[in-house]
Amino acid sequence: LRRPPEHRPHWLLLWPDRRRPHPPGVLGKRLRDSAETVVIGGGCVGVSLAYHLAKAGQKDVVLLEKSELTAGSTWHAAGLTTYYHPGINLKKIHYYSIKLFEQLEAETGQAVGFHQPGSIRLASTPVRVNELKYQMTRTHWHPTPQFLIGPEKIQQLFPLLNMDKVLAGLYNPGDGHIDPYSLTMALAAGARMYGAQIYYPAPVTGLTPTADGRWDVQTPHGTIRANRIVNATGFWARELGQMIGFQHPTIPVHHQYVVTATVPEVKALEAELPVIRDLEGSYYLRQERDGLLFGPYEKEEKMKLQDSWIRDGVPPGFGKELFESDLDRIMDHVERAMEMVPVLKNADIINIVSGPITYTPDLLPMIGPHQGARNYWTAIGFGYGIIHSGGVGKFLSDWIVSGEPPYDLIECDPNRYAHWTSVPHLCAKARESYGFNNVVGYPKEERFAGRPTNRVSGVYELLKDRCSMGFHAGWEQPHYFHKPGDDSGYKPSFRRTNWFGLVGRECKLVMEGVGVIDLSPFGKFNVKGEDSHRLLDRLFANTLPKVGQTNISHMLTPRGRVYAEVTVTQTAPGEFLLITGSGSELHDLRWIEHEAADGGYHVSVSNVTDELGVLGVAGPKSRMVLQKLTDEDMSDTAFRFLHCRSMQLAGRHTHTHTHTTFISSQVFFFLVFQMNCDTNPLEAGLDYFIKLNKPAEFIGKQALLEIKAQGLSRRLAFLTLDTDDIDPEGNETVWHNGEVVGNTTSGSYSYTAQQSLAFSYLPLHLTHAGQKVEVELLGQKYPATVTQEPLVLTEPTRTRLQKKSKLRKGASQIACLCTIL
Repeated sequence: LRRPPEHRPHWLLLWPDRRRPHPPGVLGKRLRDSAETVVIGGGCVGVSLAYHLAKAGQKDVVLLEKSELTAGSTWHAAGLTTYYHPGINLKKIHYYSIKLFEQLEAETGQAVGFHQPGSIRLASTPVRVNELKYQMTRTHWHPTPQFLIGPEKIQQLFPLLNMDKVLAGLYNPGDGHIDPYSLTMALAAGARMYGAQIYYPAPVTGLTPTADGRWDVQTPHGTIRANRIVNATGFWARELGQMIGFQHPTIPVHHQYVVTATVPEVKALEAELPVIRDLEGSYYLRQERDGLLFGPYEKEEKMKLQDSWIRDGVPPGFGKELFESDLDRIMDHVERAMEMVPVLKNADIINIVSGPITYTPDLLPMIGPHQGARNYWTAIGFGYGIIHSGGVGKFLSDWIVSGEPPYDLIECDPNRYAHWTSVPHLCAKARESYGFNNVVGYPKEERFAGRPTNRVSGVYELLKDRCSMGFHAGWEQPHYFHKPGDDSGYKPSFRRTNWFGLVGRECKLVMEGVGVIDLSPFGKFNVKGEDSHRLLDRLFANTLPKVGQTNISHMLTPRGRVYAEVTVTQTAPGEFLLITGSGSELHDLRWIEHEAADGGYHVSVSNVTDELGVLGVAGPKSRMVLQKLTDEDMSDTAFRFLHCRSMQLAGRHTHTHTHTTFISSQVFFFLVFQMNCDTNPLEAGLDYFIKLNKPAEFIGKQALLEIKAQGLSRRLAFLTLDTDDIDPEGNETVWHNGEVVGNTTSGSYSYTAQQSLAFSYLPLHLTHAGQKVEVELLGQKYPATVTQEPLVLTEPTRTRLQKKSKLRKGASQIACLCTIL
């Protein structure tokens, strides 16, 4: 592989039309005074959103671009498109994007340069083969075309490969690449065709919120009053967010790819080569005209962040510029590529592109409305903006127009980050995520860079050396404990691994005795004020608990989907404590604040997550433990299930001290994977918590009444599985008579029942007790049986049954005595 001559400009591209000169600083048309939506940023994502909003019929859609369309990361992107994504929800984004790209030229009359030769993810180790099987298990219930293929088929599709190490491949027909510049111009043409206005150069110089929740968007050409604004500014996202007090955790990363001159063996081919992704070599490679293009992802110690932009901002005028290339930094990957594709050894490099792409700490974008500012939305942090552009534009457009997300995409919620996402944490995680692009994607994955944050509970120091910590919304939370001599440490696997026995030991201790779990990461909100009852009655489908009591309630969307599950406690008249999952803290708070503001409720909503620690005490001896710490009566008759009170607890550590503690007797429901914006509470079996006859017109009530009248087509089923050394975890395909009939939503091994369990959505005719189905795990189908009743009863149910048993026993003895007499 021969380097380019030293005199060759590093920015020279094969696509000269992508580097058109900056237009003059005049708009050429008058700026609008008002808009329904102002999209800020003219890359492929922002233009896609403008296109979709206008196509959906929204009037007064405006896009503002600071220099010219595609400036930033879009213009120099390699343009890869793929159906594949290791996550479940983002598969929908990718799928929609490809289907849009296929028809966009016919719709707009603009060529997009879309090639669909397919793609192959190469596995060259047994663990990688398992990873491919794992992903196939999670794909069969999706419309995504994806196949596990062997070496013979791989060589047929890509005859230039060295097959010495190739064991298998994940093949996605329909994958390929698209010209990012042409794609953006076609989306812009479509946006204008449907009525959107696109202005450039029109940099945003200021953002001012108005009292009614709208925004004044200042530019050198005038001010636009907007009902909402969307930050789609790529690596300028942090600077735009700073205008209104946000420090968005995004950072530019140097990404390089290499383009070769014509390769005779490539030119001689009759069909275009599929894109390959060499997982062990950590690079992608595709055909570019009659040559090849390949781009690596360096390990974290070699990759380069543009962290000076975090400190000093993006240099003025930077738009269609590139960084100096550094071939030496990626030579390890170049050598791996030459080994896998030997024709590269004799190829001439004609260009090395090194440009900025944006990363978040976890590599996923930030998509949706942002907590803390009314009607401020983000579409930022895209490391793979081309393939995300179509689907994200559609997703956000549907949400903006209908008032709720079209499907669950909570992993991309912008509110998953908060004050704990410091710059050092951001940099450490971005390095890790870039280097982890092609590492094995195990279930229950943990990543350790940038930890701990400043979000640690009061027991962290006590526990950190005695357990394996997990990361939850910035918090460190014990996953399992270990003793001296235990096989501890993080050892991920697709099968049962070192923590299997240790977790089993804990389960036994808790089920037979007592255990304490740090639940401080739970999101916690106080709601009070003269309209608190009215607001929460509107938000929750359940009736509100009385003072001193607790219940499980659900916030629904207008379509009757489950937005959140919340534990609600009325601590004093008109004062409520709401507890939600750690991963949805600000996600749920934003929904509550939005309804409170738009409805004009006189309430105070405060986030007390960091102020309140939570310890869960569980097991048959839990009341006995608490009784030793307080003079209050902790018996089940005096302190009943789903009741709460404030009391004094005396604790001993190095000193004797007393705490005023809020105690709630309850069961936490961990069913978040079974219910989300893709499901309604009736099919999830939550009827008990949904009070359709309560007087309040709660959000989603009318939709649920319609769903109930129409009848359900599927229902959540509880499955027991016959497996070996592997357990379900959720999102596996469920089969019946050789056909895909559903998917699991969660799963695990039950140490009490001594078998694997899973929840699954199935057609109604397959949900009766005793029904046999199959669950696919790592390419093998395991028998599963629908089980109607829970295998382990809750404390109140056990107590109730014990009382009934005593009554029956007493009645039997009386009957026996009467018979003798």
